[in-house]
Amino acid sequence: MTALAIADGEGRNGAWLAEQGLKVMTTDIAPRAVQKARALAARRGVSIDAHVVDLDAWVWPEQAFDAVVAIFIQFAPPAARDRIFARMKAAVKPDGVILLQGYRPEQIAYGTGGPSEAENLYTEALLRDAFNDFDILHLESHDSDLSEGAGHRGASALIDMVARRRSTPT
Repeated sequence: MTALAIADGEGRNGAWLAEQGLKVMTTDIAPRAVQKARALAARRGVSIDAHVVDLDAWVWPEQAFDAVVAIFIQFAPPAARDRIFARMKAAVKPDGVILLQGYRPEQIAYGTGGPSEAENLYTEALLRDAFNDFDILHLESHDSDLSEGAGHRGASALIDMVARRRSTPT
């Protein structure tokens, strides 16, 4: 199986996916992060195909991946987010899945990391609408404790989604 991990930073998600046996392409806009992703994969004894990419300018592969993974990619304002979501959907093969995790608007009050712009945060309604042409297999809002370094530590307002591209349009 193949996976695309977008805006993957230093490659934790991409390396983990490779450890599960997937052939992984990982992207980030920061060259230093991509270097660190490659080094992490090497330390873990796995291979990833890591690229420096501006997601809004990149020519995305179409119907190329069994899974597209987007974990905390909430840097994009709504118009750019909509373009990225559309390209994520086009990149996944029929019957492939999109795995997404992010922060909900309640996160701002927690002050434990994540974007400070409420418009960049996800709600269940936003994700249902954005992925209404996919089968949403899992969509859950929850509060969990994170320990992802100094910038993301403590109680967090999260949302998770797994959506499958339909093999035939309805």
